[in-house]
Amino acid sequence: MSSQTNITTKRGLLEVVLFSVPITVPCCVFLFINGVMLFTLRSKTVFRDTSRYVLLFNLLFADTVHMALSQLLFLLSVFQIRLTYSVCGVVVMLADITREISPLTLVVMSLERYVAVCYPLRYSTIITIRNTAGAIIMVWSFSALNNIARVILLLDISVEDLVNLQMKDFCAKENMLLGRYADDYDKAYNYFVFVSSGVAVICSYIGVIIAARSASTDKASARKARKTLLLHLVQLGLCLLSTVHNPLIEAIAKVTDRLAMLRVRSFLYVCIILLPRSLSALIYGIRDHTIRPILLYHLCCRIKLTIIPVKAKVSQ
Repeated sequence: MSSQTNITTKRGLLEVVLFSVPITVPCCVFLFINGVMLFTLRSKTVFRDTSRYVLLFNLLFADTVHMALSQLLFLLSVFQIRLTYSVCGVVVMLADITREISPLTLVVMSLERYVAVCYPLRYSTIITIRNTAGAIIMVWSFSALNNIARVILLLDISVEDLVNLQMKDFCAKENMLLGRYADDYDKAYNYFVFVSSGVAVICSYIGVIIAARSASTDKASARKARKTLLLHLVQLGLCLLSTVHNPLIEAIAKVTDRLAMLRVRSFLYVCIILLPRSLSALIYGIRDHTIRPILLYHLCCRIKLTIIPVKAKVSQ
């Protein structure tokens, strides 16, 4: 019986490792690319002094932190590691805050492109580094206050018990001791954020289209802004997918066994959590002609490839 138990334990551990490694390795690669992109955006003065790149840095920073925290929660759930409610609450709260930063930042980025096309003469006075920093502070404050208010209003446990009480299951948002109205609160907030964000991005897109018909508008700039706003709308849709992750997991867990649940959870985690958060660095890094050469330079560990002309080689 002891040997059979050891064999079963080893098989279970091997199964967990086989499921976690193929997901952890790509996540580390995505985190590395995002980290290099963040370093690139702080490496040049033109990036630090341009509002568009400052907003992009904020978006990538939130996505990177959210990806790292999501991977941590994923590994904790896979290895069935239990935390205290206080530690789990801090991790889950930070993950929720960084998740909510993305759609709000996309709204600010869309408004920046709208002002650039529709009010080019007033752009330098409206879109300044100081105003951009103020907008970023407001975005983080709004997200943080929402999560703090949710914990204060909906927590079904005293603060004294929260510090030392051990969780009965792995650390996840659905396993926190929140009140019965927590789901309704989350749904209402998510609907409000994504509907208002979608309306803001779509209105900015329509405004750019209308401005593009004007003779005084730079057609190339308006065309580029229109493509950027469409990209923001796609990103907003991808961010929306993260809100359906937990409900899908809960629904599937009721009709499947643990092994099938682990596979489905891993697949949904990659498609809904990892991929949307890793696309921003790749899309903007490749699309922006200013960022692209510097990003490739840092990704190649600052190795410059010197190409010897064919004529010079023949003459030697």
